Amino acid sequence: MDPKKIILYNAFKTYVLIVVYFFIMKIFGLDEIVELRSLNFLFVIWGVNATVKEIILNNKNSDYLSNFGQGIATSLIAVGMTVISLIVYIGFIDSELLQLMENSLVWGNQLSLAEVIFAIAVEGAASSVICSLIVMQYWKNYKKRI
Repeated sequence: MDPKKIILYNAFKTYVLIVVYFFIMKIFGLDEIVELRSLNFLFVIWGVNATVKEIILNNKNSDYLSNFGQGIATSLIAVGMTVISLIVYIGFIDSELLQLMENSLVWGNQLSLAEVIFAIAVEGAASSVICSLIVMQYWKNYKKRI
């Protein structure tokens, strides 16, 4: 399978998991618990791992840097889709989410949507690299097992 299709497919799955997770948190009133919001990191690791695993096992590509880059691409695309969804959600569905973020100890007061989006994009980019590094530590020696 084409690596671009693998990346897009797993990025979309990661994005869907993150969105469903946040809606479940909203439904059960858990959206105010900041610690639970950080669990989306696990979904990103899962998506990156799915991409790297499929590329290694199905495409027989065990090049570390190539797979590392494809892992980063997967998570960056998922983060990008999540940021766009957040803009739409805050802008058209629930502007009170911005107020909820202001009231948490993590964000601070008088936030603009642009500041929140910028912070999430930077955090997402950093977590993309970190998640890809974590996953690649597992898969880096796979070619020895082929």
